[in-house]
Amino acid sequence: MGGHVASAFVEPRSAMNRSDGIAHLHVLMTADAVGGVWQYTLDLARGLRSECVRTTIAVLGPPPSADQQAMAEAVGARLILTGLPLDWTADNAYQVEGAGRAIARLAAQIGPDLVHLNSPALAAHVSFDIPVVAVCHSCVATWWQAVKGGPLPEEFVWRTELAAKGYAAADRLLAPTLAFARATAQTYGLVQAPHVVRNGRRSVVASRSECGGDYVFTAGRLWDEGKNFAAVDRIASRLRVPVLAAGPFDGPNGARADVNHARPLGRLSDSEIVRHLSREPIFLSMARYEPFGLAVLEAAQRRCALVLSDIPTLRELWEGAASFVAPDDDRSAAEEIERLLQDSEARAAMGRAAQERAEAYTVESMSAGVLSAYNSVLRRKSPRSSLEGAAA
Repeated sequence: MGGHVASAFVEPRSAMNRSDGIAHLHVLMTADAVGGVWQYTLDLARGLRSECVRTTIAVLGPPPSADQQAMAEAVGARLILTGLPLDWTADNAYQVEGAGRAIARLAAQIGPDLVHLNSPALAAHVSFDIPVVAVCHSCVATWWQAVKGGPLPEEFVWRTELAAKGYAAADRLLAPTLAFARATAQTYGLVQAPHVVRNGRRSVVASRSECGGDYVFTAGRLWDEGKNFAAVDRIASRLRVPVLAAGPFDGPNGARADVNHARPLGRLSDSEIVRHLSREPIFLSMARYEPFGLAVLEAAQRRCALVLSDIPTLRELWEGAASFVAPDDDRSAAEEIERLLQDSEARAAMGRAAQERAEAYTVESMSAGVLSAYNSVLRRKSPRSSLEGAAA
């Protein structure tokens, strides 16, 4: 399993192959359609396109939904649905190693100038002959430290070893926050911490909605214990307004979140989420583990007041533009939400502060940072003729 790339291509209607020869850089980028990496990948592809960079996206894990494929088409990216397993849902190390070799063969077939891995473990046992930039979006070792603590379980040990080898094999490592870059460097004993390029998020245009949404909103992979949805659900029982929860409650790895007090909305499209956020509800995140938090950024872009868990990454990004509570302090979170519901001026001021801070986290700045990383490794590493040896 993992040794063959399914020949499922999704071509954009608006072709990126330009006759004027300007689109000179071609990047093969891996992604999955399960969580925030999908939004990151498409926003980055859109931003890079404006810099004349052509992107081919190799999708691992479950195939994208129809609306996700439409999103990829809109940014002009070419999708290749590989059917390969994700590193964090694979049954064993051999499946991940096989997926890495399959990506190397795919690179040999399509001939990109650079490989961008959103799953660094894919490089663990593959010697790519072109530069590799890998992004540390998250990993099971840092997740375990933040959520559980103590020795890693056996099924996490081999995943951590693969991630470590992938980090060592990459020509450049990136991370979305300084706090997470430092945590990654410490966990894996890296000589140099990943370079920080903060994520950005495209602001989706929405029709004007009535403000003053007297409800609380949360969104994300709610099945992930790192999101700490159990605390959000308990907080919902303390509030006089509803807590709306957007996102899947069942994960591809078998994890599941129970909901007893919040109002589950299930998985929503980007436009549906924007419709809710445009009413400027109070946005709540009690995450124990959040290397960046695109859902928080989306809420801030819509001028929502933010009530966030007090963890290093969220402090780094939103200090002075959000209210912070300990991840396990349900009472304080509920009290802060009630205070904001009763004080419309304070709530509006927090929303404006969040929106102003969000203006620093743009797709343009993210794309510029990633492109700078591309250029640095392309200058440093001479390209070779093919990947045939690496893919063998």
